[in-house]
Amino acid sequence: MSTKRVLVAYGTKHGATAGIAEQIGKTLREDGLDAVVLPADGIHDVRAYDAVVLGGALYAGHWSTKAKHCAERNADSLRHRPVWMFSSGPLDRSAEEHDIPPVAAVARQMQLVGAREHMTFGGSITAHTPGFLAKALNRQGKGGDFRNPERIKEWAHHISAELAA
Repeated sequence: MSTKRVLVAYGTKHGATAGIAEQIGKTLREDGLDAVVLPADGIHDVRAYDAVVLGGALYAGHWSTKAKHCAERNADSLRHRPVWMFSSGPLDRSAEEHDIPPVAAVARQMQLVGAREHMTFGGSITAHTPGFLAKALNRQGKGGDFRNPERIKEWAHHISAELAA
C-alpha cells in the first residue's frame, strides 16, 4: 500500500493562515502521510493528491478569494477525493471555546466540492502585520496571535485517522 498524498492549500494575505497550513502539513507528515503545503492561488490541478485540506483567512466575514477560487477551479476533481476545509480569523479565543460554523461563502464551497468538514481556528494580527486595519487593531489592544497549535495538531491527527480508516 502506498503512502497517501495530501495537499494542504491555503489562501492568506499576511501569513497567519499559511502558518496554520504548515502546522497541519507537519502533523500529517508525522502521522506518515505525504503532505505538501502550497498557496491556493497556484493550485490548478489536484488530481495528483489522494486528499485535500483547503484553508482560507477570514476578513470581515469573507473567506479568502485565493482559497475560494482554488475550490472553484478544482471543483470537479475535488468532488472525487476527501476534502477538509478550515478558516482562520477570530481575533480572540472564541474558536477554542466553541465550534464556529463556516461563514456562508465557505459553506457554499463545501457544498460545491463535497467537503467532509470545516474547522475555524483563531487568527493573528500582530505588530508585524502590515496594513492600516492591523495597525489600528493593535493600537486598540485587540491584536494578538490566537492560533492554538495544539488544536491545529489535534484536527490534523483527526484527518490522518480518517484517511487511515
